[in-house]
Amino acid sequence: MVELREVEDEHFANAQPVPSDDEDYTDTDSEISEEDDDDDVDLEESFYERITALKDMIPLKQRTYISNGFSRTCNLFSKGFTLGGKTLWILSTSALVLGVPFAVAITDEQQVAEMEKEMKMNQMTSDALTPGAESILTAPQK
Repeated sequence: MVELREVEDEHFANAQPVPSDDEDYTDTDSEISEEDDDDDVDLEESFYERITALKDMIPLKQRTYISNGFSRTCNLFSKGFTLGGKTLWILSTSALVLGVPFAVAITDEQQVAEMEKEMKMNQMTSDALTPGAESILTAPQK
């Protein structure tokens, strides 16, 4: 059978007196803080790896609830944008189909009204220049 014994090393058993000096311990804080900064840099995980690691921390029931909520929200926005786009298309095409001919008709009416005013002004000026002459536009009076 095997018997285990603890063997003490004489070198470590004899404590050697060393003068303790407080100056030896003053720089330890700065060295420790520098080492802590290096630990964060050593981790080279991608964002995707960190997200997939959350799979272990979040229970399946909550993950399903979150996934369903996210899917519903995406579907809601998708349907909203689709409906908004269709509505905008209907309004813009209706405005073009109805609005452009209406605008052209209004412009034609304005041009006709301006031509009538111009003709009346010409008639008035011709009547003012020749008071006894008959106008071409008016019928001769008997």
